[in-house]
Amino acid sequence: MNVYRYTTRGGKDLITKYLDELPLRERAQGYEIMEALEEEGLTLLDELDTRQLKKKLWEIKFNYKDRMMYVIADEDNFYILHACKKQKGKAEQFELNKAIRRAKELGKQLGKKFV
Repeated sequence: MNVYRYTTRGGKDLITKYLDELPLRERAQGYEIMEALEEEGLTLLDELDTRQLKKKLWEIKFNYKDRMMYVIADEDNFYILHACKKQKGKAEQFELNKAIRRAKELGKQLGKKFV
């Protein structure tokens, strides 16, 4: 499976940037999840702590407080759109809105509707 990470128009990989700033154990788990998705595909999602956020936008929870928000374009293409720490209230809504914006942007590029 192809696992894509969100990059800005300027080419910055924001998912890698987020993971690289985490403590070693948390960072390792985030990278392990991405590698396992590439190797095992969508069946791995049954083993992970996931939940639906909005329509086709989902999140993977890891290390109790870290989140990776994603969409599945098809059986071969998985897009991680945002990564953040679990928060409460307005901050959490702000993070969700970022992921929604990115899902809409990706949908336009791929000719699909995710949210």
